[in-house]
Amino acid sequence: MIQVISFLMFVLLAIYAIMFVYFRRGWLSLNEVQTKKDYSPRTHISIIIPARNEEQNIGNLLNDLIAQIYPIELMQIIVVDDHSTDNTSQIIQQFKDVQYISLADIIGPEVLNAYKKKAIEIGIKQAKGTLIVTTDADCRVNPYWLLSLVQAYETSRKKLIAGPVAFQHSSNLFQIFQSIDFFTMQGITGALAFFNSGSMCNGANLVYTKSVFETVKGFKGIDKMASGDDMLLMHKIEQNYPRQTTYLKCKDSIVYTKGMNSILSFFQQRIRWASKSKQFKDKNLVLILSFVFVFNLMFILLGFLSYFDGLYLHILWVSFCTKVFVEFLLLLPVSRFFNKSKELIYFVPLQMIHIPYIVISAILSLFVTYQWKGRNVQ
Repeated sequence: MIQVISFLMFVLLAIYAIMFVYFRRGWLSLNEVQTKKDYSPRTHISIIIPARNEEQNIGNLLNDLIAQIYPIELMQIIVVDDHSTDNTSQIIQQFKDVQYISLADIIGPEVLNAYKKKAIEIGIKQAKGTLIVTTDADCRVNPYWLLSLVQAYETSRKKLIAGPVAFQHSSNLFQIFQSIDFFTMQGITGALAFFNSGSMCNGANLVYTKSVFETVKGFKGIDKMASGDDMLLMHKIEQNYPRQTTYLKCKDSIVYTKGMNSILSFFQQRIRWASKSKQFKDKNLVLILSFVFVFNLMFILLGFLSYFDGLYLHILWVSFCTKVFVEFLLLLPVSRFFNKSKELIYFVPLQMIHIPYIVISAILSLFVTYQWKGRNVQ
């Protein structure tokens, strides 16, 4: 049996190594764009922000948006309040240049499974801009954020642009773990975009034209699932407009979001993210995700078998070192872009947590409902 396990692990390692070399090549080949600070944009944009119980964060984001180096006559800020029970709505309405919409006033007592999608959809209906920009209420952006996004759009005319997202300052090991996991996904997102595979993006920093959203009929067909306002929409656009989605590798475009404060909320978030994979129609992405799950599951199997035969421990150690090495090939340049290189000091020990986390979150996403923003979600 040990020969079979050894051969299987060798094959998996070879595929995994090739995959990460492929990702590294894609990330390094992706052109890093520099924002022209004197650029004169011509596109009218509408920023859509769905918000639910964000009294601690929404004010900071709106101040960031008002401070944007972008013509005020070409910018519209819309915040759709999703049934907040705190002071979110009061804070929003203090900003005279922000358009406030109450989701509760529009849909009434209707019960949904995808409130965020409905909030974005309603915001887009009120949008006057040619270009839709979405972000989350707990994010922060720098003054050149919108200028960098529009410059990329006006230069490329892509139908959808996925912007970079990173975690804010990581003050403890748990936050560093989340940060490394997150910028790993960002690196893969950028790499796949370079190879014209419009597969991954994040709704915290997403740009698409209003006309394209209407052409693909918005969230129709994916509106029953709570998550997926980003990737599932991207897949619809990619199907209708092949090779018309991209990733913007620009430091001015980075949106900074917050990590989770507890392990429970972290798993709730990751289960939410993983749950949308059930709706993925991109066979290559499904294949990659399935392979990563099996690959990490093999490490747990090897760990179990090591209790019975020391030879399995040797296979486990060699496999672990190989995994760390090939992942580091990608993470080194990605961490430099996001100014997160110091976090890689903890990369190796955190692998002990990351491997079971991948397996557990994938399994839970198939069978467990989760809670998000105080709601139980199917």
